Amino acid sequence: MDGRTRNDRLDASQLGAELGDRATLVQFSSAFCQPCRATRRTLVEVAGMVEGVAHIEIDAEAHLTLVRQLDITSTPTVLVLDALGDVVRRASGQPRTVDVVAALGRAI
Repeated sequence: MDGRTRNDRLDASQLGAELGDRATLVQFSSAFCQPCRATRRTLVEVAGMVEGVAHIEIDAEAHLTLVRQLDITSTPTVLVLDALGDVVRRASGQPRTVDVVAALGRAI
């Protein structure tokens, strides 16, 4: 996961789900994206391992305003949010578990 952020803050109303108490993994996906399925499995696994971490998957095609606001240009794109909803990491493509865990370390 790269270190690029846009200094964005997101909340439950924008994401359509509650943020995690400690951090949130936000995944932008599309219907026919094969890497999105593997990314979902990885993020669900990591969220299950770390207490207070939530995983929210967003259909990019159904949320174009948010996609444009956050400059999401491909799927999967993963945003790591801290407890306040600030984007602390973002990455495109299928992440490795170790990279997700490391990115969470910055958020928690």
